[in-house]
Amino acid sequence: MKLTIQVKPNSRIETIETLPNGTLVLKVRAPATEGKANTAVIEALATHFKVPKSRIQIVRGKASRTKVVEIA
Repeated sequence: MKLTIQVKPNSRIETIETLPNGTLVLKVRAPATEGKANTAVIEALATHFKVPKSRIQIVRGKASRTKVVEIA
């Protein structure tokens, strides 16, 4: 399953919201440096969908706030 995600790093709280167009908005506390936000995104999605972190992969947008993530 592929999902489009809008990431907002450096947030005060970590939340996951769904927009009407199906895009997930993920607010993470980690900064957007050295891949810390990407790691936080994977951990948050693994918790939300109750799958292991190894089954989640960022397909597109590793350096962007808009990402395409695949959950196997």
